[in-house]
Amino acid sequence: MSLSYAIFAAGCFWGVQAAFDAAPGVVETVVGYTGGSVVSPTYRQVCSDNTGHAEAVKVTFNDRIISYEQLLDIFFSSHDPTTLNRQGPDIGSQYRSAIFYLSPAQKQAALNKIQTLQKSGIYNHPVVTEVTAASEFYPAEEYHQKYLAKHGGSCSVPKPQTEAGEREWRQKLSPEQYAVLRQKQTERPFSGKLLNVKDDGTFVCAACGNRIFSSRDKFDSGSGWPSFDRAVPGSVTLSPDYSHGMIRTEVSCARCGSHLGHLFEDSPTATGSRFCINSAAMDFLPQKSTSFNEK
Repeated sequence: MSLSYAIFAAGCFWGVQAAFDAAPGVVETVVGYTGGSVVSPTYRQVCSDNTGHAEAVKVTFNDRIISYEQLLDIFFSSHDPTTLNRQGPDIGSQYRSAIFYLSPAQKQAALNKIQTLQKSGIYNHPVVTEVTAASEFYPAEEYHQKYLAKHGGSCSVPKPQTEAGEREWRQKLSPEQYAVLRQKQTERPFSGKLLNVKDDGTFVCAACGNRIFSSRDKFDSGSGWPSFDRAVPGSVTLSPDYSHGMIRTEVSCARCGSHLGHLFEDSPTATGSRFCINSAAMDFLPQKSTSFNEK
């Protein structure tokens, strides 16, 4: 096993830890405080916003299973990186969006990811994520560790930009789209309308219009479903799926939470990743188009 480490801050560390814990290849996570000047701070001290520390998560990961770039995707999809010193109702520098790099390679990967996000048009405002060298990391009190796993609930995961009750989803989507996107069903292999699309353009979530895949990353896997070897950074979220007696990784839209398909690590391409996505979960925006309908 080849272990590597990463440190991220994205608001309340309870929810951030849960997001990383759900990713295959993550071996261990610890919540704590870093980036400030106070030695061995307490939670109460950090909450005063006078220590300079951020609530952060230290991630230990198997870099043969999950890459640092994939961790960056989870990081950006688990919070709003465009709000300065704030996540939802939590306000203060301790809730800032920050990447604490542990090597020059991590620094460059973080800067490249931010540049890509800035150009992608995913966000309506600039990314304000801080990229700074890692300093001493102080583990938080034991009651904060795995807090959501122990007590349930949710924290720090942004509300979808498109919110609708299931009745509204039924009205907005076709029966096939609703079955896939909202009920997590799978279309029959080789039946999807987008399986053989080879034109240049962008694939967007059929529920909310979120840009999720580029045609440049589409390949023929022979599986019977549209396949991509990478997603638009920050556009999807990954979570474990134990349904039907299998262990898989579910792929969902980071904007509206709708089910898209599954991720497998068996791609023959350089990334090794195969995003197996239902055609019914997507619409296609040809490159010549300059706009699309945000449903």
